[in-house]
Amino acid sequence: MFKKRASFKNWPRLLAFVLVAVSSSAPAQGESGLARAYKIIASKPFVDLTHSFGPQTPVWSGFGQARFSPAIDPKTKAPYTIEKDGFRATFYEMVGQYGTHVDPPAHFDAAGATMDQIPLKEMILPLIVLDATPFLKGGPNHAYSLKNLRAWEKRHGRVPSGSFVALRTDMSKDFEANPERFKRTPFPAWSLEAVKFLVERRGIAAIGHESLDADVTEKMETETYILTSGRYQVEVMANLDKVPATGALIVVSWPKVKAGLGFPARAFAILP
Repeated sequence: MFKKRASFKNWPRLLAFVLVAVSSSAPAQGESGLARAYKIIASKPFVDLTHSFGPQTPVWSGFGQARFSPAIDPKTKAPYTIEKDGFRATFYEMVGQYGTHVDPPAHFDAAGATMDQIPLKEMILPLIVLDATPFLKGGPNHAYSLKNLRAWEKRHGRVPSGSFVALRTDMSKDFEANPERFKRTPFPAWSLEAVKFLVERRGIAAIGHESLDADVTEKMETETYILTSGRYQVEVMANLDKVPATGALIVVSWPKVKAGLGFPARAFAILP
C-alpha cells in the first residue's frame, strides 16, 4: 500500500457540505440519502479532463506510437465483423503511459503501490486547479514555483489536505492541433519545491498536469519525488481551463490491472 499516506481530515467537512445540501430539500418518501446526493451531483456541470487517444497520439519518444488493429478470428484468420460474426473488436498494443494516463507509485518505486492497490476513495477527491498561464508570457517553460503557490493560497485559501492538485498550462490545446509542439522540451510544468510543499505541508493525495511529465525538463526529479512519496499522478490532462480554482471534485478511473504500472485513465470534474 501507499507509503506516507495522504491525510483525509478534510473529508468530514466535504461530507458535511454534501449532507447539508441534501437535507436542504424535502426528500421524496422512501428516498435514500445516496439517491438525493446523486440528484445533486447529476444536476451539476461535468467537464471531461481526458483526451481521446489513437495511433497518432503524442507520446514520449522512448515508448513509440500505439498500434490498433482488428481482432482476428483464429479459425478463419479474418477480422471479426458485425456482418459476419455479429460483433467486432479491436486489438490494442501500446505502452501503459499513453494519452491521459495514471502513474501509480510503483512506476518509479519498486516498493510503491501498483494501480490495483490504489484505494477507491482516492479516485474521487476535492479538485484544486493552479493556473500557470499568467506566468508563461514571461517564460514559456515556467516551472510553477513555491512563490506562485503561496500567492495562489493568499487569494484562494489553503490547499486542502487530501486533495488532487492539477496544474493548468494550456499545453493540452496543442495535443491534437500541434502534436510536435506538445512534445517539445522544455515545457511548462511543476517545480520540485512546489510539489514538496504540497506533499509535506499540505498533505495532498495526488497531482495532475497537461504535459507528458511533471518536470519542465526530462530530469524527472519532481516525478520521482511525487511517486516515491506514495502519491499517484495523472498526466496529459485536458480542459483544466474549464474548471474553477476551487470547489470542484475530480473522479479518476482506470482498469484494475494486476500489478499495473500505468494505464490510460478517464478523469472528469464535477463542478460546484
